[in-house]
Amino acid sequence: MAAVKELIRAEENGNLSFGDHTLDTKAKKEDFPHAGDLYKVKTYNEITKLERNGIFVYESVPGTSVNNFLETEEGVSFDAEGKEDAQITLGLADETEYEVFVNGGSVGRMKTNLGGKLSVSVELSGGKVHVEVKKA
Repeated sequence: MAAVKELIRAEENGNLSFGDHTLDTKAKKEDFPHAGDLYKVKTYNEITKLERNGIFVYESVPGTSVNNFLETEEGVSFDAEGKEDAQITLGLADETEYEVFVNGGSVGRMKTNLGGKLSVSVELSGGKVHVEVKKA
């Protein structure tokens, strides 16, 4: 897995890959069409942010490269890579309980706030992790 040099792309399986944690300066791509929606990504080594139709979807601090991002009614799953540990915030359903899995192991249940945001810390340190967030 590596940085997404085109900033955002649709994979053959229908998932999205986005972000480039190796950039030293900010880069963005707007109006990327995918599955009837328009996506916008902003990324560099300090932050990666994804929006769908102007609505918050994903943010990581510091920046990450994300592969195989899949969002369903039941939650999200993706692979994230970065140079150091990251705080990832996801835009999900308002006031809903989710179970969070990192590399297949449950890290517990979390409830989104009124705005539907859920935050999880992941240990990257130059590596990658698989994250799954499922409605409880």
